[in-house]
Amino acid sequence: MTKALLLKDLPGLGPKSQQMLVEAGIDSVETLRTLGPIAAFMQVKRYQAQLDPPKNASLNLLYALVGAVEGEHWLSVAQEQKAQLIMQLEGYAELEKLFQQEGKKL
Repeated sequence: MTKALLLKDLPGLGPKSQQMLVEAGIDSVETLRTLGPIAAFMQVKRYQAQLDPPKNASLNLLYALVGAVEGEHWLSVAQEQKAQLIMQLEGYAELEKLFQQEGKKL
């Protein structure tokens, strides 16, 4: 039987990143992979915006999530994929707004 991976088993996800994910409702590797790094990052940002005082996850979390899913170090993700990820993030945010205007959830 294969042991299920835990968030702590993913490369590049430190305790703070793991805590942010769990607090935002992403408590398993399966959930993270199903959502994908960009949607997971947005879910963390939405959760943190509701805190008192609000918090704001940095792009380093996005890079760490991509690295964790792809098995790369977050610094190499930041260097190699930064522009592409930022464009994808902006596109996701715009798509999310459109869905909200129509009363739907992305």
